[in-house]
Amino acid sequence: MLTLLKLLKDGRFHSGQTLGAALGVSRSAVWKQLQHLEAELGLSIHKVRGRGYQLAAPLTLLDADAIRRQSASCDWPILVFDSIDSTNTEALRAIQRGEAAPFLVLAERQTAGRGRRGRKWVSPFAENIYYSLVLRIQGGMRQLEGLSLVVGLAVLQALRESGVQSAGLKWPNDLLVGQKKIAGILLELVGDPADVCHVVLGVGINVNMQSADEVDQQWTSMKLESGRLFDRNALVALLGITLQKYLDRHQVGGFTAIQREWEQNHLWQGRLVSLTAGSNQIDGEVLGIDSQGALRLKVGGVEKVFSGGELSLRLRDDS
Repeated sequence: MLTLLKLLKDGRFHSGQTLGAALGVSRSAVWKQLQHLEAELGLSIHKVRGRGYQLAAPLTLLDADAIRRQSASCDWPILVFDSIDSTNTEALRAIQRGEAAPFLVLAERQTAGRGRRGRKWVSPFAENIYYSLVLRIQGGMRQLEGLSLVVGLAVLQALRESGVQSAGLKWPNDLLVGQKKIAGILLELVGDPADVCHVVLGVGINVNMQSADEVDQQWTSMKLESGRLFDRNALVALLGITLQKYLDRHQVGGFTAIQREWEQNHLWQGRLVSLTAGSNQIDGEVLGIDSQGALRLKVGGVEKVFSGGELSLRLRDDS
């Protein structure tokens, strides 16, 4: 089925006879495969008598060689999957298999993509970036301090260099345009964080997505913000370059070397927010973050610090 898709990805018309000959199957078998493509991958295919079949829009599929050519400084192995449950889950499996870090896992689609706090990450085929970079961390907790915020800055720079200038950060792991989510980060750790461990840097970016009925929050994409299609291979390469730059800064100077830059790009700096932790809600004003990446809030005139993976931050209605 994916072989057929690769024949159609140029967005031009191809006759059923030509496609059948290339695949070594009958025209009726081609028709059945096209129906599967539409049903399983959500693709729109035009069918015109006398001309053949055409994708509604050309596709550029992920290509490890194309990514390497555009990101020579990032020499980690790249594993590309047509379809997978989750790139983070596959990265964790690869660690268990003994895959040597660093390495990168990419997918055209995820059938069980995950966000923070167990949320589903909607992952249509060949439209967005589903990206999991695995690093081996030595040197204890200092190398992990504020790491998800460091990744957020790298994603932000890649978005802005690609033309999405209005993107900004939301503590702890989201990137927004206005109130709409354009990217998210999910870090997962295996091993002893006080000694040697592996960390999966999971990044999801809405790139060319234009509709998604399943998303349960406000969202946008690079295409919706700019009006143009993006080459996802070029974006993966650029993300690798920006990640390497920020990871190097973090390794040398710790999170404090990046703390001020993060605050300058935090969309909710100085805003009134509600922080939810389980069944508890805390109202306060965002003062910034501390040297470990924890959130600093002014609550009842007193500064308090909050961190943890199960926290949720929302703007208050009166902000």
